[in-house]
Amino acid sequence: MPAVTRLSFKVCLPLLALLQASCAGVPGAERCAFWIDVCRGEPLTYEDVLDDLAESRVVYLGERHTLERHHAIQERIVTDLARRGVPLVLGLEQMEAFNQAALDRYHQGEIDFDELAEQTEWGKRWSNYEQYRPIVEAARQAGAPILALNARKETVRKVARQGIDGLDPQIRSELPDEINLDDPLYEQHLNRVMMVHAMVTPEMVRGRFEAQVTRDETMADRLCAFLESEQGRDRTAVVLCGAGHVSHGLGIPDRVRRRIPGIRDRIIVLSGSGDVELSPRMKAMARDITITHEQLRELDRPIADYLHAVSRKEKPESSSD
Repeated sequence: MPAVTRLSFKVCLPLLALLQASCAGVPGAERCAFWIDVCRGEPLTYEDVLDDLAESRVVYLGERHTLERHHAIQERIVTDLARRGVPLVLGLEQMEAFNQAALDRYHQGEIDFDELAEQTEWGKRWSNYEQYRPIVEAARQAGAPILALNARKETVRKVARQGIDGLDPQIRSELPDEINLDDPLYEQHLNRVMMVHAMVTPEMVRGRFEAQVTRDETMADRLCAFLESEQGRDRTAVVLCGAGHVSHGLGIPDRVRRRIPGIRDRIIVLSGSGDVELSPRMKAMARDITITHEQLRELDRPIADYLHAVSRKEKPESSSD
């Protein structure tokens, strides 16, 4: 569920003015879009970003799952890297690992997208799976293998309720041998973010943290196993996942770096910019929270290498994201 988070940031107005003056328009909308090199604090072109991504081993594209704008950018990056001759593999948070065989059949052209969705019951396990059709099809067109990265959601739910140590040995065997729960910085940050869920109490956050780490470790483990295999040795991985799994290099990137020291990665976070809209049901399950600028500074890490943002969509005063 997208977080309903009100962030108390002080915006550097001169920089914002520069960005708004130099950004390219979004087709069909009176909103401008721009890329920012977060580490340098400077705007740059899409081609500049692509030049850097082409030299990386892993590219993380941190999304808000339901935003079409984010999926259009992801498709463009996959397509343009492939056009440059970069051999790719596409990694999906949105598909659980036990469905890898079906993804392999899709990659080999034995089934089409609709058959893939039917065989994996994708619509039941990831509600907006149709939004990933153009990206997955672009990857297959480019000859890129596609990896199902995520842990089984039933297992993740059990971890949230009873912790990793409480799992039945057979279920525990589905997960990586090494799951590092000693990550105080990540845990502190997630504890704040998780309070957006109205039913979450302080007593429940440890289980939620272990569930998040279970996903991160599973995705990192599967990604690294492929990159170090004969098939994946010379490929660049493009990973589609929620921004919460990669922001500040926490989550998946830290766990990939632990497994493959020195790996060259790039993290892209795609802004919400007021576009996130919650259904009435999701609103009923959420509460407003405030994560301050000072609290984010405690992470002592930039949110990403590159940020793609559009000018903010105006919303009624009662709404926030």
